Amino acid sequence: MFCIFGAISFGAACTLLATSLYRDINPLLPHPLWALPCLVFAILAFAIARHLAKHAYLLLTPMGVEIFPFYRPAKNMRLIFWQELAEIEFDAKQHWATLHYNAEKTSGVHLSLKPIRNKSRALLITALTLRMESARSIPSSR
Repeated sequence: MFCIFGAISFGAACTLLATSLYRDINPLLPHPLWALPCLVFAILAFAIARHLAKHAYLLLTPMGVEIFPFYRPAKNMRLIFWQELAEIEFDAKQHWATLHYNAEKTSGVHLSLKPIRNKSRALLITALTLRMESARSIPSSR
């Protein structure tokens, strides 16, 4: 929603700036400084959207991993239970995580870790790795 508000506000600022070019023809048109509040609001809205995306994209809970997608989060929110996971892999640059559902690594979920800050990404990787190690050390009752 904040991205949409930012885009609308940026569009309003561009419209105000474009119409102010013709003030010499029609002095009733708004002054270019009227675009400034719209630009400030757009920058603020985009900053809030970025902040929220970095902090609410991926959550670790006692039940599992909650994934909040950027598009239609209410409809596409996903909870992957710890019992469903066989293994977790990270790429060399730690930009992608793969949550595997089986030991053969034929099914799973790819997650982009790029929206998460480097410091938080390292903590997330450590938490996921330790959680999977502790799950492997518990003998299964099957």
